[in-house]
Amino acid sequence: MNEVPAAVRSRVASWCERVVGAEWFNAVAFGVIIVNAVVLGVETYDRALDRAGGALLAVEYACLACFTLELGLRFGAHLAAPRGFFRDGWNVFDLLVVCAPLLPGVRENVTLLRLFRLARVVRAVRLFPSLRMIIGGVLRSLPGLGSFLLIATLTVYLYAMVGWMTFGDAYPDRYGTVGRAMLTLFLLLSLDGITDALETGRLVSEWSIPYYTSYIIVASYLLTNLLIGIVLKALEEAHQAEQPAAAAVPEQQPTPAPAPPAVPDPPESTQLVDERLRELRTALNALEAELVRQRQPAPSPARPRRRRSKARRTAGSRT
Repeated sequence: MNEVPAAVRSRVASWCERVVGAEWFNAVAFGVIIVNAVVLGVETYDRALDRAGGALLAVEYACLACFTLELGLRFGAHLAAPRGFFRDGWNVFDLLVVCAPLLPGVRENVTLLRLFRLARVVRAVRLFPSLRMIIGGVLRSLPGLGSFLLIATLTVYLYAMVGWMTFGDAYPDRYGTVGRAMLTLFLLLSLDGITDALETGRLVSEWSIPYYTSYIIVASYLLTNLLIGIVLKALEEAHQAEQPAAAAVPEQQPTPAPAPPAVPDPPESTQLVDERLRELRTALNALEAELVRQRQPAPSPARPRRRRSKARRTAGSRT
């Protein structure tokens, strides 16, 4: 009795897996996400809501139905082993995004409802492996980013204290407190306005030149390159994680014997040498045969038969 449902689940799971793995399925899912994003953008215009509010709401419900159907097919692909569906973080994210607006507490809150509706656009990331790799790299870089933020904060804080002591009285709106000084230096990380800051700093003290120069080198160049290195390392690790650790071969088929390498055609000089060698071998064989024939002993002459002498003896005895 239990074998029939198991066979049915296996058949349904294989069919759903084929549908989910098809290219047209991902294309349709991406199209629905784009339509949903366009509807969210159109709803920000009051005039559009007044003219086509009902149509936009119908499209929104249609997109929600498509998302629910997609989620059901993805769950059906794991019907044989339902736990595998929840092991994938993207499936859990899709389940949360699709089902959260249906909850009583979220349904009445307009802000949360719009946030969850906006989160549906992020679902497009799962349809592209390259985007998944980037998101995975960003998540992997979070521990390194924490250390980077600590170093950057200490650097900006030290320079802010020096700036407060040097330019606090002359420019209280930018360096009056350590908080304002940190905000000013943080904005200078992009090197936007660094020329004006250097010129105004020289009016107060000539020490502004080494101050801003060292800040540009340490904060803008070294820290920025450090951040890029952390992100690139995390992206490389995410790329290695996306690749299969080992190619699982279901059946080890015997590898065919390699074909013998093709022998290139010999050049003309090699052909001439081969012909000369064959001629020499033929001459040597003939010479050896002649020597063997000469070394053989000559056959001895056959002795004449003595029938006549015997006949003569017989005749003599008769006489």
